Amino acid sequence: MKLRVLYWPRVFWPQIGGVERIAADFLPAMRQRGYEFAVITSHSSLPMPDEYEFQGAPVYRFHFWEALVERDPSRIFQIAERIAAIKRDFEPDLVHVNYWEPSLYFQHRTATAAPTPLLVSFRGPPPESGGTAETVFGRTMHTATWVTAVSTSVLQAVRAHVPEVTSRSSVIHNGIDLPPLQPTPLSFQPPRLLCIGRLVPEKGFDLALRALALLVRAFPSLRLTIAGDGPERPVLETLARELGVNAAVRFLGWVPPEQVPSLMNEATLVLVPSRWEGLPGVAIQASQMARPIVATDVWGIPEIVIDGVTGLLTESEDVPGLARGVDFLLRHPEEAAAFGKSARRHVEVAFNWQRYLDAHDSLYRTLTTEVGCADPADALAPQ
Repeated sequence: MKLRVLYWPRVFWPQIGGVERIAADFLPAMRQRGYEFAVITSHSSLPMPDEYEFQGAPVYRFHFWEALVERDPSRIFQIAERIAAIKRDFEPDLVHVNYWEPSLYFQHRTATAAPTPLLVSFRGPPPESGGTAETVFGRTMHTATWVTAVSTSVLQAVRAHVPEVTSRSSVIHNGIDLPPLQPTPLSFQPPRLLCIGRLVPEKGFDLALRALALLVRAFPSLRLTIAGDGPERPVLETLARELGVNAAVRFLGWVPPEQVPSLMNEATLVLVPSRWEGLPGVAIQASQMARPIVATDVWGIPEIVIDGVTGLLTESEDVPGLARGVDFLLRHPEEAAAFGKSARRHVEVAFNWQRYLDAHDSLYRTLTTEVGCADPADALAPQ
């Protein structure tokens, strides 16, 4: 008999992002291992129907935020009733929540419709507010059967907020399947830098532009490609003009996921100047293509980028430090190439896709007592 998992992400495919891309690959892969999924998620900025099917899994979208912000009792009641009906019909063996935000109010309100273990996975830092039982976050943590985090730093932050979850929490690093495309040798003629991701302040692409302005005098042929789209694009384009580096910058826009490895192969170095990250998929992908990385030393990044081994780390907001890292690797191509090769070896083991699936398979079956364990903590030692 297949185990049924109600999978609850903040947003879902075709919304594009590292988390969404992993989820889109995760569900079909886990279906092959004998699981059934139904997805509950929010409506994103994309025009999508309230109900549709993805890879054999029904997907239900709701306007959570609008109902909560408007404090519309009728709308909140209707959403809760619909989710309760979905739970009763689907009869999940496990609810897997993949984010935290106030819309999880609806999970708590409908918990009795299908009593089941609750797995909460943190893809980024927890909220700054505490984990008291009076808050949605607190109720989520207090009722969670198990808690996972994508990095050790995120898990430590979660445990600091809610110490009681220490004995029922662990790390599961994101995994990304190794692409069939092989890495090409690094090209330094001309040197090319790459930033890729959503164009939002937390990605720190403005820092990359400011670092570029410090580098172009020493490296006149240096070029920076910024791939991705988002609300910060006009701000970044204006900043590039103000810094006088617009001629050296290419704003590529959105790139289909299957084209990312080819784009990585064109780069000499990849920059990850983020202000915060749970565990950036772009750093894993860059490492898979043997690209050395210059990144900020924040949250889960040091678990991918090992300073002085697979790339170089700088302090957050340190534009001169970011520029120095790029300068060093451009002046030492052999060391840059060695970093890239070490990066590929590191992620092949630590961020392996099958390892990611195996970890969830084991956890799912433990939490649903498939391994005959009455208490998940007996089978799952926290990391």
